[in-house]
Amino acid sequence: MATLVKNTLLFIVLLIIGSVRGQTKKIDSIKNELKLHSEMDTVRVNLLNDLAFSYFSSDLVKSLEYLDESDDLLHMIDFKKGKARNLYINGLIQSSESNNQKAIELFKKSLSLYEEGGDERAVSDCYAEIGLAYYNDFDYTKSIENYKKSVNIAKRIGQSKTAAINLKYIGFCYLDMGNYEKAQEYLNYAIDLNMEFDNKLELSSCFNNMGSTHLHKGNYPLALEYYNKSLSIYKTTKDTAGISSVLNNIGILYKNNKEYDKAIANYKESLKIREKNVHKKNKALTLNNIGVVYKQKQDYKNALVYLEDALKLSKSINDKDNIARCLINMGDVYLGINDNSVALQKFLEAKEINLDIGSQLGLCYSYLGLAKVYTNQEKYDEALLNVLKSKELSNSIGVIDYQRDAYSLLSIIYQNLGNYKKALESHQQFKILNDSIFNKKNIEKIAQLEYEYKYKQALDSASIRELKLTKTVLDTSQDLAKSRQNYLWAIIGILVLSIVSGSMIFLQKFNTIKVKNEHIVTEQKLLRSQMTPHFIFNSLSVLQGMILNGEEKKSITYLTKFSKLLRIVLENSRDKVVPLIQELDAIDNYMILQNLDADPPYEYNLLVDENIDINLFLIPPMLIQPFIENAIEHAFMADQEHREIEIHLTFEHNKLSCTITDNGLGIDTTSSKPNTKKKSLATTITKERLEILGKDFKVPGGITIEDRKKDDEQGTKVVLIVPYKIIENS
Repeated sequence: MATLVKNTLLFIVLLIIGSVRGQTKKIDSIKNELKLHSEMDTVRVNLLNDLAFSYFSSDLVKSLEYLDESDDLLHMIDFKKGKARNLYINGLIQSSESNNQKAIELFKKSLSLYEEGGDERAVSDCYAEIGLAYYNDFDYTKSIENYKKSVNIAKRIGQSKTAAINLKYIGFCYLDMGNYEKAQEYLNYAIDLNMEFDNKLELSSCFNNMGSTHLHKGNYPLALEYYNKSLSIYKTTKDTAGISSVLNNIGILYKNNKEYDKAIANYKESLKIREKNVHKKNKALTLNNIGVVYKQKQDYKNALVYLEDALKLSKSINDKDNIARCLINMGDVYLGINDNSVALQKFLEAKEINLDIGSQLGLCYSYLGLAKVYTNQEKYDEALLNVLKSKELSNSIGVIDYQRDAYSLLSIIYQNLGNYKKALESHQQFKILNDSIFNKKNIEKIAQLEYEYKYKQALDSASIRELKLTKTVLDTSQDLAKSRQNYLWAIIGILVLSIVSGSMIFLQKFNTIKVKNEHIVTEQKLLRSQMTPHFIFNSLSVLQGMILNGEEKKSITYLTKFSKLLRIVLENSRDKVVPLIQELDAIDNYMILQNLDADPPYEYNLLVDENIDINLFLIPPMLIQPFIENAIEHAFMADQEHREIEIHLTFEHNKLSCTITDNGLGIDTTSSKPNTKKKSLATTITKERLEILGKDFKVPGGITIEDRKKDDEQGTKVVLIVPYKIIENS
């Protein structure tokens, strides 16, 4: 991708800057030679060119000064090789300043002179630099043409490392053009060569972009596999620019897979790195991606804030590719708020830019966006024309996401045009493509890739913790017994005057051990009751029923959600506190799982006030879930059709409150029933735990449960005052 090329260039520049001391010595050495050599000949030209190249990475003004002096001397003598190198260095300077057309002109002049002199290595370097300049100017066809010439020469003269780098850049060009098959072909060539030389930096770059080709083709598991390979190498080499790029791409993957919280977490981690590196292009890309996630969450206000920032930044560096991308996403936002006129303007602007830079992927969505606007405006003929263009492009470049969206829109357009046969065919094709993106293999493979790094460690950790808790309970119980016996003998043997003081010491010691024992026992009971055997048995029974009934897709979805919930519980049980976002994720998965087999399903709402940063608040795990489970098990009559459960988190006066309401029978009614008089074990444990944690955290904790009839409403309201800690921003 364009991002990776910029990252690679940035990394090279940083390496150059890091070696300033060594270069200073080299510069001083060349300057001394220049002072000693006063003759106006080829030797002096070479020394001036060497000084210009040495200053290229640190002082462009001085570099140009030495080039001018070299050029003046070249007017006096005939030295084609010296002139070629002078032009080449000047081209590098213009390219670094984004003067791409001027750079191409200089490289071509240098190329011509090197060809006359028969210097094939220099000729190969010139073609590569011309290719890069065209790439930065978004002329991918000419970029590929020149890179291929460089590769052919490099292979012929045995410069395989150079060939590998240029093959990778050809892959980048095809990737940005949306030709993913060709991109994979050239990236595989580059990977094979780089493996021979164990070139880790180049391999990680290739793996990252190979992941992006699979991402665009809808193969998320394979994309994630390549991203993990790339991230592992970048972390080993401590290449922060590379780490940032991969995190951004993983964010895109999770966004496409509708795991929005994971997407935003990866994007923001990437953005932190990119802000430190002051790299405008990469920062703009990440801002755009965050805007897209908010757009898909239908938070259009935040979406526009991030997208407008991304657009402004992209315009400041004339990054046409990302300008078009921002305009397309803004068009989608305006579609979401039913402002069709502004949406149309954004998609038309994006289409013109994508036509200019030859981006097939960008054109694919520009046409799709226009079709959506015309459909909203009931201009179905124009909508049909544009969606067919989008479908044709998405078919040719193999982008399943856009193919699916095109068929979905075609179904609506044909229906409105009265062509019901084509409407049905389009809808059926949409279903096939949608199922192919979220199919069984994708779900299982993504889960496997996520779990293989974490699941075994989480399971082992939970088992070890269970054993430790059991051992600690036994030890403390023995200590307690010994303490009682020792103090009993002590009391008997102590004189009457020492009884009071001895008793006080005994009670203090006894209470300390007792509190410790209660704490550990309570924690152990919570650990074991976090997912009750009753719930697990019911879940497995439901799953068995689905399998026996031949509901394959439904059973796969149910199993995926169930395993994810178990994984979250295992991870959360290792820690005394977890981020609030993890607790909410567990609740969300629990409710999704419950609704998969509920008839009728529960209407479930989770509200979090804006002043709560769910990434910064730390709370004890599994506090909220038992009360939701109570509502599901006891709150509703079997024949009640409309069932609501709402969770609302607020933060006022330094108190974190969680209010859980339902529209069931109400606590006064359910508590009078014979089968509900027994208090929930999980609720009791939670109450005990809150008392202990409130003291530990030095923050009040408590539970209030009341019937909503006093507010002229139906159901039960539970208010938890949750002990918390806040992670301080570094």
